[in-house]
Amino acid sequence: MATFTVKQGGTRKVYSAGGSKKTSGYHLGKPSDAIDGSRTPSDAAPYKGQKFQDIKNQCLRDGVLFEDPEFPAIESSLFFSGKKPPRPFVWTRPKEIVSNPEMFVGGASRFDISQGMLGDCWLLAAIATLTQYESLLYQVVPPDQSFTDGYAGIFRFRFWQYGRWEEVVIDDLLPTYNGKLVFVHSAERGEMWSALLEKAYAKLNGSYEALKGGQTSEAMEDFTGGVTETFDLRKAQPKLEGILLKSVARQSLMCCSIEAKPNEIEAKLENGLIKGHAYSITGVKKINLRGNPVTLVRIRNPWGNEREWKGAWSDGSREWGLLSEGEKRNLGITFDDDGEFWMAYNDFTSEFTRLEVCMLSPDSAGDVDRKTWEANVYQGSWQKGVSAGGCRNFPDSFHANPQFKVKLEDPDSDDEEDNCTLVIGVIQKNRRKIKKLGAQNLTIGFAIYKLGDDADQYADHGRMGKDFFLYNKSTARSDNFINSREVTGRFSLPPGEYAIVPSTFKPQEEGDFLIRMFSEKGAAADTLDTQTTIEYRPSKEESHDSDMHEIINCLGEPTQDENDALDNKLSEFFKKVAGEDGEIDSFELQGVITAVFKKEFKGTRDFSLEACRSMVAMMDKDRSGKLVFGEFKDLWFTIMKWKTAFKDYDKDGSGDMDAIELRGALAKLGFKLSTPALSSLVLRYANKKGHISFDDFLQICCRIRSCFESYLSYQGRSFSLDDYIMSAIYT
Repeated sequence: MATFTVKQGGTRKVYSAGGSKKTSGYHLGKPSDAIDGSRTPSDAAPYKGQKFQDIKNQCLRDGVLFEDPEFPAIESSLFFSGKKPPRPFVWTRPKEIVSNPEMFVGGASRFDISQGMLGDCWLLAAIATLTQYESLLYQVVPPDQSFTDGYAGIFRFRFWQYGRWEEVVIDDLLPTYNGKLVFVHSAERGEMWSALLEKAYAKLNGSYEALKGGQTSEAMEDFTGGVTETFDLRKAQPKLEGILLKSVARQSLMCCSIEAKPNEIEAKLENGLIKGHAYSITGVKKINLRGNPVTLVRIRNPWGNEREWKGAWSDGSREWGLLSEGEKRNLGITFDDDGEFWMAYNDFTSEFTRLEVCMLSPDSAGDVDRKTWEANVYQGSWQKGVSAGGCRNFPDSFHANPQFKVKLEDPDSDDEEDNCTLVIGVIQKNRRKIKKLGAQNLTIGFAIYKLGDDADQYADHGRMGKDFFLYNKSTARSDNFINSREVTGRFSLPPGEYAIVPSTFKPQEEGDFLIRMFSEKGAAADTLDTQTTIEYRPSKEESHDSDMHEIINCLGEPTQDENDALDNKLSEFFKKVAGEDGEIDSFELQGVITAVFKKEFKGTRDFSLEACRSMVAMMDKDRSGKLVFGEFKDLWFTIMKWKTAFKDYDKDGSGDMDAIELRGALAKLGFKLSTPALSSLVLRYANKKGHISFDDFLQICCRIRSCFESYLSYQGRSFSLDDYIMSAIYT
């Protein structure tokens, strides 16, 4: 039985992955970075907070059948696009369809899945593969449910969702037409488990229509928590025959398809196969044919009809006459129009173009001896203006992507080159669920970089900076950037530290993702992110002269006369603006700032009063709401520093800079911010185009400095709610 380990911090937990009733995968919790793997399918979290037993008990007490308010029997649960059903569907309970419905009739089998009018063959192909392994199926479909004892019209199903197992409850109202199920159904009219499973998965994804079109790997992983490797059968795959045989032995789920152009989806070929259609692989056997070994692959069309392979080893073909009746019985040969057929391995690899193998652990398609694997799992996001940097084709922003580090120390025990195997999977989250909003899968991939001895010189307080990626090639990467839910890769790497950078193909595309890193030996992993620090340390003893030196030191060492002249000039300027009270308030500062910078930044509107209030609050130590000359002078030279940093990133002098440059501009001023802190600033201050204006940049700098000074001032002291509110509101 295969095992692998999920790690969080210093804790390792080992789970079996060979189909035991305890678990075939792992649960990963919901923290923002490393995720715990303590939860298993049997104690899955209730989806949308709906607790099965509590709801069922309440229905039994009240003598009613459950009607699900979270997925009601209405048209929007069928079609998110608002289109009308082609026929008048009626939501009907199984007991109204047949007199004696059952969850399972004679157990579950791949023949219990017949596709209805919904284009979700990818899902049904995955369900068919699941039925081959009873222990795996019963983790998804708990068998202790029926239409007799304790029946209350409620059923439950379990799915792995982006690092955690969730239990989805549904009512048993199913779409019908003329008293028959319109979507997936069993050959046995009274058997309901497959139709109910499809409904639960539709609820999880928002509607039945959301299930149209997809890849079988998506459903296979949701049924197991496994990781899927994809093989392009058009390329040479010298070890593939052995992988197929071992995958069956290790309870891997497998599906295949033939690539199709958009106008070729479900195009019927003369050989009986269908392009752009998902098939299940339900068996792989090696037989002895007159002294020669022959590998046969058993495949099933989820349509469950006569559309089957017509070539060698097809139903009733002459090749079967070469086997004895005993050999045919051992293979379970039937020649029915049930959508299932056999092919020779060579025909399989020449006719199909894509193979997906979902392994219950990364070694399932690997060596004969089972290994123990460690999984490091993290959640992340690509956010516009913060961490959506795009691929390496965009060198100015690629470094902004999320970065993760893994340290491979001990080579694999059986690796001839003393390398370490690393399996990486990046899953984009919830794209199917938001189909109704027009969302499609993003085109995603990842790159791996070796962190050598010189990596520190490129580090930006925890992250690898732009120069690192400009001057270092990737060590490995995903084969392609693809618009599927997950992209995976298996790599053999020398021991060392590596940075992994998942990204979308284009910059500024937003989405959440889960990254999984599997290794045979213990591998420490972490996120690479800036540790929030502020290097600027103002002190009360700091002289005005030192401020002046910082502003003009690029022009050479100023003389005392020059310092005095600057001081006098600024003093005269202050007196003109301050008026009779000798102080400047936010309104007066607004006029000053606007007059000075409107000429410098073309097209800049009047500076906002909010920005000026922030600047006054930052320097106003006595909370008078006004600035005396000394405070104004400190502010003025501080603004000059901030302006210089801003202009370095405002290339066209428009008064705006791309928000993705904010990290660099702030770092230039000594403000080193983590990605979550940076994200908060971009969400608060960036405009619709993802730009930061000079006005907003000044507010950002004021906020950061004021927050930091408040934090320092209360260290070691009690910090009351009033203190917090006063500090947060005024700054």
